[in-house]
Amino acid sequence: MITLSSTTRIFVCLEVVDFRRGIDGLAAVCRNVLGQDPLAGALFAFKNRRGTALKLLVHDGQGFWLMQKRLSQGSFRCWPKSAQEAQSLDHHQLQVLLANGDPLGAKIASPWRKVS
Repeated sequence: MITLSSTTRIFVCLEVVDFRRGIDGLAAVCRNVLGQDPLAGALFAFKNRRGTALKLLVHDGQGFWLMQKRLSQGSFRCWPKSAQEAQSLDHHQLQVLLANGDPLGAKIASPWRKVS
């Protein structure tokens, strides 16, 4: 089972990916392009060239999960354009991105607030 928590690391591939790639091909992108170990339990997000589909790859300790969402109409409007934007993606921003929203423009409470 896959759970997203505030401690889940999320890496977004800024480059478009050939969606004919399966688990092994995307794991190679994680290693070669992102410089991350796909077995470390982080979640990796990829977008196709036309921007109509996303793939998520995560290893749960026993094996890989590969999820895909393809829009019926249109394309994903907002995708991080710089490494700084991609590094700051949190779990709640990923949920906004999957709903075809703007994760960086969404008015979401910060995950850590000082309690007085």
